[in-house]
Amino acid sequence: MTRLDLTGPEIPQRQLRDAFGRFATGVTVITALMPDGRRTGLTVNSFTSLSLEPAMILWNLRSGSPSEPAFERGRHFAVNVLNTSQQEVSQRFCRPSDDKFAGLDVIEGRGGVPLLAGSLASFECQVEELVTCGDHLIVIGRVLAATYGEGEPLIYSQGRYCTSQPIAA
Repeated sequence: MTRLDLTGPEIPQRQLRDAFGRFATGVTVITALMPDGRRTGLTVNSFTSLSLEPAMILWNLRSGSPSEPAFERGRHFAVNVLNTSQQEVSQRFCRPSDDKFAGLDVIEGRGGVPLLAGSLASFECQVEELVTCGDHLIVIGRVLAATYGEGEPLIYSQGRYCTSQPIAA
């Protein structure tokens, strides 16, 4: 077992990332429109539900991200929950590209935001609040519509993709 002291002047970032990576997460792609109307998207594993009444979610965006202008208060965005067949989609939205949407089947959602066809679930949202915390923005969204289907979620843990396996009771 590795123990990290995070109170000193030097934070061991690689080891801290390794510790955070022990928490398995689902994989999502957040999509939106830039102020000039261009589509943007990024792979995010910090997504979580926040409230049922009203329906709200949150996720984290690195401060200074090229996509940041798409997430100003009041703007629309979508959370696309990926399934196991969408690992390539996750990889595509992790990397810089002129058109991350090229060749993908996209449906227009609320406010014109792109929804990725074939996703396990999608949440069409409006930015409710942005909170600056450390080197990230916490994006709080009000859910305006949700769609979901059957399938196996794409999971990320310890630096790799995986699937869920039921544990015998």
